[in-house]
Amino acid sequence: MTGQGPVEIDTSKPHPARMYDWFLGGKDNYPVDEEMGRQLLTLDPRVPVMAQVNRAFMHRATRWLAQNGVRQFLDIGTGIPTEPNLHQIAQQVAPDARVVYCDNDPIVLAHAAALLRSTDEGVTEYVQADVRDPGTILQQAAKVLDFSRPVALSLVALLHFISDEDGAYELVDRLLAELPSGSYLMLSHASGEFDEEKAATATEMYRRRGLTMALRGRAEIARFFDGLELVDPGVALVADWKPELGEVVEVEGDEPVPGYSAVGRKP
Repeated sequence: MTGQGPVEIDTSKPHPARMYDWFLGGKDNYPVDEEMGRQLLTLDPRVPVMAQVNRAFMHRATRWLAQNGVRQFLDIGTGIPTEPNLHQIAQQVAPDARVVYCDNDPIVLAHAAALLRSTDEGVTEYVQADVRDPGTILQQAAKVLDFSRPVALSLVALLHFISDEDGAYELVDRLLAELPSGSYLMLSHASGEFDEEKAATATEMYRRRGLTMALRGRAEIARFFDGLELVDPGVALVADWKPELGEVVEVEGDEPVPGYSAVGRKP
């Protein structure tokens, strides 16, 4: 494990990784996370389903990438371990896959031992750093990953916590700039374009707790893939990205889960 300092967990305000854990039925969260989680449920009771749909996309996309020759993964915004983790999916296909996880919440470090159960042939490592510090991430990841060979950059359910003012697009460009031709970006992102009033309420709920929520529309999400070759079906609803690969979560009602996902290849 690299880049970590003392494990000091801030329980004075909710953290997206711990809230995500609570929505998925995990135990590694605190009352402040559950409190906000329950408030979000009053706004939209499908939030736990959204988390499940998002995670299922990560499984499908990781499997597709491994099946198509990718052997290195850099997963930023890892979150608290929930099995199967990305490295387990990748190493089921390619036991020699190398995976670096990165998150800024110290509680993820506290559970990193669960993340580090790699195959004998592969490698799994963890870096504690923030996506807003791409230099540190790349420096630490380069100790495990060979940046002369393709890498899949995973930014799953992360960028809607990074505003344009914080340089969301520039951060993605900076990370991709260090990766060679044949690398991939896999991304999922919540969207506010399906119910703008509800999206505005959620954004304000986050703001009052000192958190950023930057819900983007499909065109804004597609911008993250400028210069990349989109894998079919392109920028699609999270539930609609290659459902034939399995692990599709059943969603009640006719309303789509409000988010998009895509995978793009660096030429």
